[in-house]
Parts: sequence; C-alpha cells; structure tokens
Amino acid sequence: MKKGILYGIGAYLAWGFFPIYWKFLHHVPAIQLIGHRIIWSCLLLLVVIVLTKQWDEFRKTVNLKVLRIYTIAAVLIGINWLVYVWAVNSNFIVETSLGYFINPLLSVLMGVIFLKERLRLAQWIPVVLAAIGVTYLTFIYGRLPYIALTLAFSFGLYGLVKKLSPLGSLYGLTIETAILFVPALIYLIAMEANSTAAFLHTGISSDLLMIGAGVVTTIPLLMFASAAKSIPLWVVGLLQYIAPTIQFLLGVFLYKEPFSQHQLIGFGIVWAALIFFVVENYLANRATVDPIPEMGEG
Repeated sequence: MKKGILYGIGAYLAWGFFPIYWKFLHHVPAIQLIGHRIIWSCLLLLVVIVLTKQWDEFRKTVNLKVLRIYTIAAVLIGINWLVYVWAVNSNFIVETSLGYFINPLLSVLMGVIFLKERLRLAQWIPVVLAAIGVTYLTFIYGRLPYIALTLAFSFGLYGLVKKLSPLGSLYGLTIETAILFVPALIYLIAMEANSTAAFLHTGISSDLLMIGAGVVTTIPLLMFASAAKSIPLWVVGLLQYIAPTIQFLLGVFLYKEPFSQHQLIGFGIVWAALIFFVVENYLANRATVDPIPEMGEG
C-alpha cells in the first residue's frame, strides 16, 4: 500500500505542476500543443504496450462497440486538454484549479443523475455548498466561471464514460489518442503548409517540450493506474486535491494572478464543501479496503 500511495502522490504532484510545463510553451497556440500532446502520447503509449508484450491482447480488445464508447471519451478529454492548456497560457490558472476542486462533487451529482446512485443525506450538503460557492463567484466575476465549469463538466463526463467503459487506463487512453491521432496530424500538417506551425520553427527547446508533452501525459497516468490497484478509495479522495491545490498556489503566488477577498470567500465555500465531503466520505467508508477501479487522466 505504501508503494501505491507514493505512486498516487507522484501522479497528482505531476498534474499539479503541469501549468509550469505549459507556460514554457506559452508562445505556441493551444490547439497546436494539444495536437502534439495527442500524437506523442499515442506513440509513447503504443511503445509501452509493445515493450510490455501486450500488443496481441490490446488488439483483441478493439471492436466497434469499444470504439464507439472511446470516441465519446476522446472528444471529452480533447476538450478538457484544450481548454486547460489555453486557460493556463491565458493566465487563468486559478480558475482552472476551481474546476478541479468542484469536479469530485460534480461527479457525485452525475452519479445520481446518470447512474441512479443514491446519496446519503449528509452527502447533499457539500453538493449544495459547492453550488452556492460557484453562484457567488459568478456574481463576483460578473460572468459564469466558464473555464472552471467546462473543465469540471468535461472531466466529470469523461470519468462517467470511463466508468462505463470496459478497458483499463493504458488501453483506454491509447484508443482515445489513436482516435484523435489522424485529426491532430491533419491539423498540424495544415499548419505547416500555411507556415504557421510552431514545431521545428521555434527552437530546439520548444520542439523537445512539444515531444515531451507525450511523456508528461503518459507517465502520471501509468503511476496513477498502479496506485489505483493498491490503495483504498478514501486515500485517493484525499490525494486528488493535491493537484488543484498546487495549481491554485502557482496561479496566485508564482504567476501573480489576481485573487481578491471576494474570490477567497467563493473559494472558501467550495473548500468547506470539499472538507465536509472528504470527512463524511471517510467516516462512512473507513472500514472499506477495496481498491478503486482504474480511471483516466484529464
């Protein structure tokens, strides 16, 4: 279990520090970054499958039904990746963190709506608190926090699809990136033809970072997949807040994004909801030792 916790912490730390990586590529359009993330992730995942001698097993899992499910997942994770990278490089890191703070509560609500799951009465309290927090922030911003909500809904729906899908993280993300591979490649070739491509035109460091997008996508996912097999659900419930907490701190203290007292109140309401959610969930499930099913990253 200790090794699983270390893998889990490693995965969430990597996701937490993602903004720094994308900031190094702020001069590259977000959609081009996502194109490279898809292509290099897909190639790396295929290499992992081949090197671990899982190719024959992987091929047997691919059929029309699987492709239909994972096409939906691919579209959702593509939207999530694009909005996240654009938001980070447009100085909205704080709002991206809000999206991932409210995502667990939104996922609970989706379970009620789509999977007919039943909540304990106490579980409704953090859901209502989070809604109050988001409503308050809407008034403060003068608009819906659309970046946070897009990230939360896209990743929440992605998690829902993954829960209903038959494959684990490695095979699932490989199929998802493979589905997006051709559109991404066509787009990048078109950018090259139009002389607007960044790859091979903005310096070797940028080229290596774009290729490295596949590595920074794949390694945390594999670490999480290993952790998910050996640690209880309540542990993951605690670890999952590492990433948005780091993102929030980076946005406020490293990149000096504005954060007013009114925003603090709105975030504080959401944080209170999360603390209540985690404590209530732990108390209700502390006797449970079953490991959680594998999940996909966003």
